[in-house]
Amino acid sequence: MPLVDPIKKAIAQKRRLFVKICRECGARNAPTATKCRKCRSKNLRWKRIERRR
Repeated sequence: MPLVDPIKKAIAQKRRLFVKICRECGARNAPTATKCRKCRSKNLRWKRIERRR
């Protein structure tokens, strides 16, 4: 069931796509994180986002 409401769609995309991933253990972290919540590593990256054309 696709989302039709653009506001709800934007909220869902922000929750699902804009997270940081730990390079050590692969855990999902908050966008504001500086350390991994699981292993306390500082080696974080942004989740890759596939851009549609």
